[in-house]
Amino acid sequence: MGKALYEGSRAAREALERAEAVLPGLLRLMWEGPEEELRLTANQQPALLAVGYAAFLAYREVGGPLPDYAAGHSLGEWTAHVAAGSLSLEDGLRLVRKRGEYMQQAVPVGAGAMAAVLKLPVQALLELIAPIEGVEVANLNSPEQTVISGTAEGVARATEVLKAHRARVVPLPVSAPFHSSLMRPAQERLRRDLEGVEISPPLFPVYSNVLARPEGDPGRIRELLLEQITHPVRWVETLQDLRERGVMAYLEFGSGKVLTGLVGRTLEGVEAKALTTPQEIAAHLGVKG
Repeated sequence: MGKALYEGSRAAREALERAEAVLPGLLRLMWEGPEEELRLTANQQPALLAVGYAAFLAYREVGGPLPDYAAGHSLGEWTAHVAAGSLSLEDGLRLVRKRGEYMQQAVPVGAGAMAAVLKLPVQALLELIAPIEGVEVANLNSPEQTVISGTAEGVARATEVLKAHRARVVPLPVSAPFHSSLMRPAQERLRRDLEGVEISPPLFPVYSNVLARPEGDPGRIRELLLEQITHPVRWVETLQDLRERGVMAYLEFGSGKVLTGLVGRTLEGVEAKALTTPQEIAAHLGVKG
């Protein structure tokens, strides 16, 4: 995870070394594992931020232009703010490490659950789960993929109801019910950490998961990053708003292609590409390696 960037880009290497200085052992964990430890929320979140930011800097290093807009899914919103200069890399890493710890500690292991619901329009899903206690919508990922979150009992009951209406429901291997009201203790604990951190106006517009539109005021950014913990990720609406603003090309920076896939399943007639290595970045920009 991120090793090709470290070896192939000076800018990415410097960013990853800064991340290692803030969180010693992070690079070893990213490159050597064990994978079970890397997947722990408190480790996974800073690792994803570090690699996403490193990929963005590698892109800028060889002439990639600043984006017209930036959007990140859940943790990715923090990465987008680091890329836009709203947060320093060091502050971002410390905060998302705390964010991960607090989210993990907010609900006892096994007491919460999440599940992806496929092949069911969101309005129908909302109507079906409305009477069920302990379940909420967490992520609106694409027109036919919505994630629910809540208590283990609530998600189990919702799964029964949704399957009875021919939806496909896939349990997610997560350690806590993210983006639900059960995360409120994590939200309040992170508020104290975020109060002492400087937030600057972003260099380019960054979308809020909560609003599904850009927000540039530092005070509002601070509050929205906290609200995000207990609110759904409005990804479909974010992409639709970008398209309405005329955005036709989408680049995903980091270690995977999940968001590129969601763009393809949500918008027609646009280009989406994931850039995870210096080679992919060079090929995209037409730069000789």
